Amino acid sequence: MTHYTANLRDIEFCLFDLLGRDSILGTSLYKEFDRETAMGMLEEVKRMAENDLAASFVEGDRKGVDFNKATGDIKVPESFKKSYRAYMDGEWWRVDAPVELGGTAVPPSVRWAMAEMVLGSNPSVHIYASGTSFAQVAYYLGTDKQKKIAKHMVEKDWGATMQLTEPDAGSDVGAGRSKAVQQPDGTWHITGTKRFITSGDSDLNENIIHYVLARPEGAGPGTKGLSLFLVPKFMFDFETGALGKRNGVYVTNVEHKMGLNVSATCEMNLGEKEPAVGYLLGEVHQGIAQMFKVIEFARMMVGTKAIATLSAGYQQALAYAKVRVQGGDMKVMNDKASPRVTIINHPDVRRSLMVQKSYSEGMRALVLYTASIQDAIAIARSENDDERIGDLEALNDLLLPIVKGYGSEKSWVLLGTESLQTFGGSGFTQDWPLEQYVRDAKIDTLYEGTTAIQGLDFFFRKIIKDKGRAIGLLAKEINTFATSGGALAEEKLLLGKALEDVNAIMGTLVGFAMESQNNSAEIYKAGLQTSRLLMSVGETIIGWLLLRQADIAIEKSANPGRDADFYAGKIAAAKFFIRTVLPHLAAERIIVEAENGSIMEIAETAF
Repeated sequence: MTHYTANLRDIEFCLFDLLGRDSILGTSLYKEFDRETAMGMLEEVKRMAENDLAASFVEGDRKGVDFNKATGDIKVPESFKKSYRAYMDGEWWRVDAPVELGGTAVPPSVRWAMAEMVLGSNPSVHIYASGTSFAQVAYYLGTDKQKKIAKHMVEKDWGATMQLTEPDAGSDVGAGRSKAVQQPDGTWHITGTKRFITSGDSDLNENIIHYVLARPEGAGPGTKGLSLFLVPKFMFDFETGALGKRNGVYVTNVEHKMGLNVSATCEMNLGEKEPAVGYLLGEVHQGIAQMFKVIEFARMMVGTKAIATLSAGYQQALAYAKVRVQGGDMKVMNDKASPRVTIINHPDVRRSLMVQKSYSEGMRALVLYTASIQDAIAIARSENDDERIGDLEALNDLLLPIVKGYGSEKSWVLLGTESLQTFGGSGFTQDWPLEQYVRDAKIDTLYEGTTAIQGLDFFFRKIIKDKGRAIGLLAKEINTFATSGGALAEEKLLLGKALEDVNAIMGTLVGFAMESQNNSAEIYKAGLQTSRLLMSVGETIIGWLLLRQADIAIEKSANPGRDADFYAGKIAAAKFFIRTVLPHLAAERIIVEAENGSIMEIAETAF
């Protein structure tokens, strides 16, 4: 029996009722794409995710990967290979490949809706299958010769990795010491050690292209001195893709992790056994800017993975609560002879389930709303609409740390405190998938930038550096909705109050940043509260998206057909979230406004 159940009805509601994706289908970039095609693809991905992909989820965790330290080669379980091949042989890689290399022009909103189901059922399949996404970077940023690498990556199913982290340079990427030395033939020899490299090796692909950040000889310090190199596992003929000799990039260790065990997380050594030959991407020294094309995709993926796992956890918890008989109804709890009831009848279990429902559906809307901005960016670029592109890209940049940071943090916490908790003691066993969900989801708050780093990025880069442009546009849109009245007028007033509290939190942090120009220690006050700001903005956006869904559900309830319960659930989830979650933002505001930075004055020995 599969562990995974996709919530395709809610995905469809988000795409077409909430976000109106019908309006872009059949036009511009997507003139060959209509709703029927989109739903057909989503239904097929649902079938594959619930069956072929989910089939190896548990065994992949229990067996993990087999690492041969002598050769540096990694093997994955045969059952996982079968799941991976189901995805690749079904040609789902086409949604990520450059159109010029056989890719399919799919709106990002539909692409990320598909990804949710893949990531919810077996996230490692999606992670290993990212070679075609990486190929876009080589194709669009590379030289004519490097475009051939992208072609082989797509046509020959080559894997790819992103190599930033080093043992002494984790989040501080600019401290990296890997070195690149140019050779007479124009190639580069890379030396150094990289750590925590996802998909560093496997026997899923005949070749792997490593995207490696390294510092060319004589380059300056920090991130500005880094360049991006394409380093293949095996050398190859550029014209035919035929493999040649082994290149000098090897796995030297595989991390023993608490979860996501079938995804090989590796320590990699470059240039120790023999030269690690690399190609400077685009023949320009713009490593960080180029790598951020991959990082942005990875952050979107991580947030989607986390939110997909919460949805899977909620579906499991809901199904269990409907069949698990335990205790009597609270109304007659003193009557020991009263009938026993399923636990969904107990008040706190209902509270817990509604917490899970509102967050999982609200954060799905967050992912797809962000993806709809990416739809608009793609269309604006195709039409050379520079005026729109700037605002849209700023809004997408603003939303990414919320998807990744807020999405991963809330999902991880709720999976453990609510989804697993629904099962009682059974949740702590391997009889149910919840304990694996919890272990697998923890990494989402850590890789591609921890939640604290997302908070710092959100405030200092996406708000301060942007001069409040994107956050201002978003706040204006939320405020317009909050003051629109209608059937949910009281809830909209509460949303407006939450927006007021968030604006005050943001204003206080901006004040701290300004004060730091005269007294540098004042910046600590902002640093102590940027994560709180990130989470508070996330809660407000979720409340807004849930209320928008509820407005639509109320309208459709006039003629609900078979969807009466679905619409009732939408309305209930929005009301619950607005009334039980958003009031906490008033307390968050008080905490931020009272920040005095005194914790930074405490001696280390006092901790």
